[in-house]
Order: sequence, then C-alpha cells, then structure tokens
Amino acid sequence: MSEQKTELTMYQIADQFIALANQLSQQENDIGKVGTAMRFAAARYNAFEAAIKSTDLAAEKDNALEWFSNEFKAMLNENLDDHIVNPPIPVQKPTDEAVEIFKSE
Repeated sequence: MSEQKTELTMYQIADQFIALANQLSQQENDIGKVGTAMRFAAARYNAFEAAIKSTDLAAEKDNALEWFSNEFKAMLNENLDDHIVNPPIPVQKPTDEAVEIFKSE
C-alpha cells in the first residue's frame, strides 16, 4: 500500500494561524497587537509570494498591490458580515482605543 498524501485546505491552514493568534492573544493579553502582527506577517508573506511568482516585480508591483488588496478586502468583508450575524463574545476588552472605534489618522 502506498501512503496517501493528505493536503490541507486553505481553511484548515487558516484555522492553524487563528489558533496560534488566539494563543498569542491570551499570552500577550492584547488582541490589537496580535492582529497588527498578523497583518504585517500576511503583508510580508504576500510580498514574498508576489516576488516568487513575478518575472518583473517592479513592473508588476501596482497590479500585485491591487490584486492582494482586493483579495483581502473581499475576505474581510465576508468575515465582517459573518460577525455581524454571529457576534463573538469578547474574551478581553481591547486595550487600544483605535481598535474599538477604527479611527483613521
């Protein structure tokens, strides 16, 4: 019998990142800090992904920015809608006021 390779779905991989984020949020007691770190990590990894997939990143940078931004916006929109319908029970009160009210500066 040959070994069957089990590939994880995008959602299973995302759940692993979320589990780590939840663990770090409890450890740091700062959901805003962890959220910021996740956004930075996603940006860093997506830039790496774009660089690997691109034949001329300098020429394709604007298209990559638009594509990744649109992808993130669609995913965020879907998840915000889900939380509107199914509000989470906060485990901790946000410590960063900007996180609560989403002000732009």
